[in-house]
Amino acid sequence: MSNPIDLDPFARFRSVTRARIGLGRAGDSLPIRAVLDFQLAHARARDAVHGHVDFAAMAARLGETLPVTRLRSRAADRSIYLARPDLGRRVDPAGLATVQKGDWDVAFVIADGLSAAAVEAHAEIVLSACLRRLGDLKIAPVVLGEQARVAFGDEVGEALGARMVVVLIGERPGLSVPDSLGAYLTFGPKVGRRDSERNCISNIHADGLPHETAADKIAWLIREALRLGLTGVELKEDMSGAAALPLTP
Repeated sequence: MSNPIDLDPFARFRSVTRARIGLGRAGDSLPIRAVLDFQLAHARARDAVHGHVDFAAMAARLGETLPVTRLRSRAADRSIYLARPDLGRRVDPAGLATVQKGDWDVAFVIADGLSAAAVEAHAEIVLSACLRRLGDLKIAPVVLGEQARVAFGDEVGEALGARMVVVLIGERPGLSVPDSLGAYLTFGPKVGRRDSERNCISNIHADGLPHETAADKIAWLIREALRLGLTGVELKEDMSGAAALPLTP
């Protein structure tokens, strides 16, 4: 009896990767299963990009235990947001005028980014896990950013007077993961910060970085950033040997 691996040498690899490898062929084309799987993945990626986060429902849930502020970017709608990344990086002036400056260590921003599915599935869980690890710090009101990109958090953090900002945002979906969340940390947030001045933790999703592990990394980076007064290429993630982070209820 033939060994299935001998018939399909890629079988052993498919069990450990989401990559499309050894798809085979049917004549001059791919097998119909591979074609349909690709079309489904493409549809899910498009839905993630064009989807909308229910920020009203999220604000209601978070508002039961946390102060929450809703803001939007200067992109009036999704089509403009996708065509004009620069508008997604700035806060609508009318909303920004309502933000009150305070004495905060950290500001958290939940932004829709390029995957509504990621924000809906993971953002609140990661936020809650982070807050349990940061009970001794002064946390600003949580900001929900609509049609927002990473740099949106710079203007928000500056307006709040926060020492640093953490943006939880939907990452650009691929054909294997449409709901990946990213976390971007910036010390001394202000308009004009460069990407090299941030730290990023990416691939937070069911088949990637678990919520609790992501929260451990975010909390560790926050404390190191506040201690050293910097983020970005000069702040290296090295949690090896670090003591367990304290959790609060």
